[in-house]
Amino acid sequence: MAGIETAEPKKRSKGFVIVLAALVIVGGGFGITKYLHAQHHEETDDAQIDANISPVIPRVAGYISEVRVKDNQYVKKGDTLIVLDNRDYQIKVDQADAAVAAANSNLSVAQATTSAAKVGIYSAQANVTTAEAQIEAAKVNVWRANQDYTRYANLIKDHSITQQQYDEALAAKQRAERQLQVLVEQKNAASRQANAVVSQSNATGEQISVANAGIKQRLAELETAKLNLSYTVIIAPADGKISKVGVQPGQFMQAGQTMFSIVLNDAVWVVANFKETQLNKMKIGQKVTVSIDALGGHEFEATLTSFAPATGARFALLPPDNASGNFVKVVQRVPVKIEFVNTSDPRIKDLRPGMNADVDVHLD
Repeated sequence: MAGIETAEPKKRSKGFVIVLAALVIVGGGFGITKYLHAQHHEETDDAQIDANISPVIPRVAGYISEVRVKDNQYVKKGDTLIVLDNRDYQIKVDQADAAVAAANSNLSVAQATTSAAKVGIYSAQANVTTAEAQIEAAKVNVWRANQDYTRYANLIKDHSITQQQYDEALAAKQRAERQLQVLVEQKNAASRQANAVVSQSNATGEQISVANAGIKQRLAELETAKLNLSYTVIIAPADGKISKVGVQPGQFMQAGQTMFSIVLNDAVWVVANFKETQLNKMKIGQKVTVSIDALGGHEFEATLTSFAPATGARFALLPPDNASGNFVKVVQRVPVKIEFVNTSDPRIKDLRPGMNADVDVHLD
């Protein structure tokens, strides 16, 4: 009995040693494998799927008349999403259209006034020309009357003519001079009238310029009114899926207020947040293996395409300021963009922004 009791502890001790040796071998092998893997790979589970998300924002304020989409609905570029009540904007278009018509009428009046002024210029210039011709004829009469008067004045000294003939020559001379003076005054008046008509014509020409500028302004206001009217129909900017629609008919929306978003289906990628101590050997163009949690660990081939210009903490709402308070060194993380290689993989369509992923960067 004593021999049997001594053999059992020896067997137990031997079994324990075997188990311990196996654990050491397995653990050592696992550790060596992980060490060798770590020399050629950088991994992180702080990674998420990302995509382009376009907010649906009205450009004009108004009450919602129709909501033509539902939660999670797929839409194509140009599909109508929301219709705002457009009656106020239609009235503004009608007002702007009427203002354009009034501006065109003002232009027509200015053009008619300018045409009349041009006719007045031609008439005034004709009057001046006529007066100048009459003055030339009057000057000839004055010269002839002066010649006759001088001759009669010499003859009366010798009593060769009668006093009546002399008086008639003097009167003819005075009449000719007076007529010349009247014609000169008439010419001056015609010249002043012509200048006034020219000034009026210049003023009407300015009125045409003002009327043309007014038309351009009214047309711009009309185009603005039409543009605002078109903004009452909100369309999809691109193909994608609608997020939760949180608006209802009758709700008032301010211009620039986000109503919901569209997740565009043009592309998806991965944003992985690596520790700053992991970036030493990472380079753009390295191969990456991406494992998606939601797809049961399905792996995708990808490529490292870019590094963020700053750590994620710098883009936070309240970035840390190490110059104040007690300093505690914290390892920072840098966002890294990773793009899929095989974009035709059908499983990529199952990816959604925000899904978790495990990322393995091949350093070789």
